[in-house]
Amino acid sequence: MIEELLPETVVAVEAYGHEDADPLFPEEAALLTRAVAKRRREFAAVRSCARRAMEKLGVPPQPVLPGERGAPRWPAGLAGSMTHCDGYCAAALVRATDLASLGIDAEAHGPLPEGVLPSVSLPAEADRLRRLAAERPDIHWDRLLFSAKESVYKAWFPLTGKWLDFMEADIELTTDGTFRATLLVPGPQVGTRRVGHFDGRWTTGRGLIATAIAVPHA
Repeated sequence: MIEELLPETVVAVEAYGHEDADPLFPEEAALLTRAVAKRRREFAAVRSCARRAMEKLGVPPQPVLPGERGAPRWPAGLAGSMTHCDGYCAAALVRATDLASLGIDAEAHGPLPEGVLPSVSLPAEADRLRRLAAERPDIHWDRLLFSAKESVYKAWFPLTGKWLDFMEADIELTTDGTFRATLLVPGPQVGTRRVGHFDGRWTTGRGLIATAIAVPHA
């Protein structure tokens, strides 16, 4: 699902289920001494995906440890993103010379819990969701908006090292599988340009919603 949303330079590896994960590196296992079993399975499964993606890029498998605000620390020369939800996980990696940043997210394709949408959406976004729902009632647009905002943050943070609130990006979803996130705060500097928006893609299938953003260098 994720790979179809990203440029050809990106290697994406996904897994349905969390039972066949590779063993963790000791540094990774040390982070889970108090974690519940479900958390350990998800942690290991998504890192298995990441290491298989490394291998496809010719990079020896290495630990993937959380850095600032929990963002994964990738081997030198790579950019990437990971996601996991019940029964699914994925990692996407690219050489840093090919893209400035990546953000991916997957969610169960169901409605957001009651009361969550007002806390993650701008009034204009909520208005657009109502129109989209009338046009495509088969899509849970509130969950799709949430996923897109997660992908925005994952693409944003490696470029800035700063928090981005849900209300600091205005996302316009379309029925053709694309979206644009207009940043409502000063965007990151990428090379010689100031980025004012991120363009992304979305898809659904197998009970999931997936979103992805690839930030080019120019």
